[in-house]
Amino acid sequence: MGTFVYFTEEQKRQANDVDLEEYLLRRGEKLLPSGREKRLASDRSITIRGNEWFDHETQAGGHPIDFLRIHYQMSFLEAMRNLLSGNQGQVFPAAKKKDIQPKPFALPPENSNMRRAFAYLLRQRHIDRDVLIEFVRAKLLYEDADYHNIVFVGRDENGTAKHAHMRSTNSWGDPFRLNVEGCNPRYSFHYDGKDGRLYVFEAPIDLLSYISLHPDRWQDHSYVACCGTSAIPVITCLDRMVRPEEVVLCLDNDETGHKACRRMEEQITEKYSLTIQRETSAHKDWNDDLCAMRQERVPGMAMEAMDR
Repeated sequence: MGTFVYFTEEQKRQANDVDLEEYLLRRGEKLLPSGREKRLASDRSITIRGNEWFDHETQAGGHPIDFLRIHYQMSFLEAMRNLLSGNQGQVFPAAKKKDIQPKPFALPPENSNMRRAFAYLLRQRHIDRDVLIEFVRAKLLYEDADYHNIVFVGRDENGTAKHAHMRSTNSWGDPFRLNVEGCNPRYSFHYDGKDGRLYVFEAPIDLLSYISLHPDRWQDHSYVACCGTSAIPVITCLDRMVRPEEVVLCLDNDETGHKACRRMEEQITEKYSLTIQRETSAHKDWNDDLCAMRQERVPGMAMEAMDR
């Protein structure tokens, strides 16, 4: 018969108060900045803040004990021992109580020109120039003044900016990607067309890449980049359309993208009766397809490293 280990309610509280960000960093996990939260690099559907976590794919969340049991398949006893004493006797600090007052959303200051943004998107990502200019004219894309990041802007029905996703223009090291603090996830980067078809992507650059690959009458359709895999901006776009008829899911060609497509289809059909299709890139994502096509057209062209 196994030994029963009893934990008091105070011990359980202490375990659930552990700073999950600190615990994961000590465990060797990589965390990516995402507004006021951190995103788990090994599973980008999971965000971390202090001692709380949320999985945007399964719509589940909680505190450290549940995270260790679900994500690392630990038993309750293993999770408690890890959190109370840490690996090899480490003591993990409690998460600091953070100000939960939301910061007002504000767009980063705009640079006087877009030289770096254009150079990156045209030369390294091979986005079609006419497509890029159309998004710039619509005030959906610009270069920020402080760090020369590309800013992908999401606007509401009145044209007011409600969301901004920033992406670095450097071609070395790890890319910088971040949703500006205070964003409304309903209004992620999108383009409103005229007909009832909506194309859905994970990242803004994949949205622009797909249009570059399929430029014929592209303005007729609507497009949204979720800046992740949440269905929230997709539902918002459908709500805004006069007569939504078809959704084309164009998420990444990997396990995360496939799982997110299945989940999105369920969430969409709960509210709408329409046609849902899945269109998959030949490579991991649509920018990989676009870059591969450009390379085939210009033999021997040197391709820049494309860190995701």
